[in-house]
Amino acid sequence: MVSRAAARMAAATPAIAAAHFQAEADPYHPSHNPDGFINLGTAENRLLWDLLEPAITAPRRRTAADTHYGLPHGDPGLRSAIAGVLTRRWRGPVDPDDLVVAAGGTAALDIAATTLCDPGDVIIVPAPYYSAFAEDLTARSGARIMPVPMSESDGFALDADLLARAVVRLRRDGHTVRAVAISSPANPHGLVHTPESLRDLLRMTTRHDLDLISDEVYAHCAFGPRPFRSALDPSIVDGFDAERVHVVWGFAKDFGLSGLKVGVLRAGSAIRPAARALAYFATVSADTQALLRDLLTDDALVARLVTENNRRLAASYEHLAARLTTHRIPHLPATAGFSIWTDLRTTLPEPTVDAETALWQAILRAKVNVLPGTSFGAAEPGWFRVCFAQAPDQVGLGVDRLAAAVAPVVTR
Repeated sequence: MVSRAAARMAAATPAIAAAHFQAEADPYHPSHNPDGFINLGTAENRLLWDLLEPAITAPRRRTAADTHYGLPHGDPGLRSAIAGVLTRRWRGPVDPDDLVVAAGGTAALDIAATTLCDPGDVIIVPAPYYSAFAEDLTARSGARIMPVPMSESDGFALDADLLARAVVRLRRDGHTVRAVAISSPANPHGLVHTPESLRDLLRMTTRHDLDLISDEVYAHCAFGPRPFRSALDPSIVDGFDAERVHVVWGFAKDFGLSGLKVGVLRAGSAIRPAARALAYFATVSADTQALLRDLLTDDALVARLVTENNRRLAASYEHLAARLTTHRIPHLPATAGFSIWTDLRTTLPEPTVDAETALWQAILRAKVNVLPGTSFGAAEPGWFRVCFAQAPDQVGLGVDRLAAAVAPVVTR
């Protein structure tokens, strides 16, 4: 007989996953399948393969050690190479022994939540939030996430005061609040948090005896004027307990290698032994680790990947933003990540989740995948996440399809 927990997980297919597989089963191709799906719903980096292909497909020498069991929390050589990359990005030394390598960012988030929370404990998240937090942080840990809406008038910027008031309210009502989880840069709206807002957040978590989980998988994807700053940047974490800051990073977004499923958790000292133990259930193959270890030791390639990633993301973003503007579709400006937070509220006949779902289905029937805002904890129906980390001409065609699907609703 299936356990209640397993049955619950099997029944709860996230919208982000269901829409992705629907689109990927019938993908657009300009000549082979021009009527196929254009996938602007999945935040997958498809801009770097020409740079990656020589390194990924080249013959490579392996030793017997690369075929044997290794440390469950990651090969020392790979962790050392990752520490070098993160040291440059976080602007402060990263100890390889603090890192836990796991089978994807999802596994890293799951490990962080499971080591911090008992079933029923609460993790608060500023909303809108990365939709998969709802599964990644709760499915195995038994924790619950509580969205806290940020202010639309401030562009949904991180507001520690709003989070603090939510903590007080939840604890007053008898809930055990353990942590705050954020995406930085923010997903879905592409905002780079200011150093001041991150320090305010750490001040709040310290005052309320909370841990911070900072999902920084877009750390190298800030293409606007404001540079990315990690929650573990020395100038930000100075004066606070860095051991209560747990950062997730990975190869999916920054390096366009989502299918390799390699994530990293920089685990604070209190949870590190348990995090290493849980990594036993989410290990990465020795060959994949060796491949990434070799890739990261090529400093010239890494530098080029980071530079080109930002340049190409900026170009695709500008193309998408301009096309949305041409079609008079309101949206928030983004400076990082892979997506634009797009406002279709005025196209809804009524401000309900059912109306948003009906609009989403109409857009899907037009063979373009975007994701509805309620999946991201939007306070009002009608927001949609539109992704752009792929060829600009394909992005443009997808927006044209989106506009055509929405137009009949607008004029109805």
